[in-house]
Amino acid sequence: MTEVDQPYDAIRRTGVLRVARPGTEWLSTGWNGGRRTADRAYNITVPEGWDRTDLGPYVDERLERAGFADDGSERDREKRSESRRERTGPGPTLLTGVEQTEARGACCGSVTAYATAGISNPAALPISPSGESPSATSGSDDANATPGRGTVNVILGTTRALAPGALANLIAVAAEAKAATLLAEAGVPGTTTDAVVVGHDPTGEPAEFSGSGTDVGAATRACVREAVRASLRAHYERDDRELPKSVADAIYGVSTDVRADVFRPPLEADSDAASQR
Repeated sequence: MTEVDQPYDAIRRTGVLRVARPGTEWLSTGWNGGRRTADRAYNITVPEGWDRTDLGPYVDERLERAGFADDGSERDREKRSESRRERTGPGPTLLTGVEQTEARGACCGSVTAYATAGISNPAALPISPSGESPSATSGSDDANATPGRGTVNVILGTTRALAPGALANLIAVAAEAKAATLLAEAGVPGTTTDAVVVGHDPTGEPAEFSGSGTDVGAATRACVREAVRASLRAHYERDDRELPKSVADAIYGVSTDVRADVFRPPLEADSDAASQR
C-alpha cells in the first residue's frame, strides 16, 4: 500500500475523511444528496449508540471539530449561488459507523475512490425468496436512517468531464462493483445504509459514457473493488473481528424474502386498429 498525490486528494482528521478537488460536480445518494458543485466531499464516523436526527447541525459540528469549518468559504457560497439548481451547505457528506482509520483509497487511470466498509447490518437478496411479507425492519421508511450500524460508503471522482447521464450512470457502476466485491468477500451485496458519491471535473477531457466497457467505467470498477476490499479487511482485522457468516449472525440485518408480482407489459394496438374502436 502506497501513499501518493491524487487528483482527488484526501486527509483524515478527528473521525472525518475529506476528499478535495476544486470545482468538482458531485452526485450523492447519501443524506442531503443530489447534484451539487463543491470543492470537497466528506465521510464522517459517528460514535456507537449515535442517535442524532438533526443531521445538518451535527455535520456542521463535526466539520468544525475537525477543523474543516472554513471549507464553506465565501467563494464556495458565491459559486453555489450562481445556479438555483445547486445545493447549498457543505459538500456531499456521508455518515458511517466505521472508523476513518480503516478508510482505504485506490486509483486507476482517471479515477480515484475512497471507501469505508463494515457489514454489521447486511442486506441479503435471496434469489429464491420464501415469499413471506417483509418485516417491519426491512420495510420501514426509516430503515436507512441509522448509519452507525455499519455501512459501506464510497466517494469516487474522475478527472474526466462526464455528460449528465454518464455521471448518473457512474453511481450504478460503482454500486455494482461494490455489490460484486461484497458478495465475494461476505456473501451479501450490501448493507441497509450503503451510499455512494461520485464526482467529475467539468473542465476535464469530455466523456459521453461511463459504462463498464469504457475507460472511466472499468477504472471505477477496479477502484471500488480494491478500496472496498481493503477497507473491509482493515475493519475486520482490527481486534480480531469476524465477518458475519450470515444475516442471522449479524447484529442488524435484513433479508428481502417478499416476492414481487411479475407481469408482461401490454402490447399497444396499432393506430388503425385503435381508431376503429
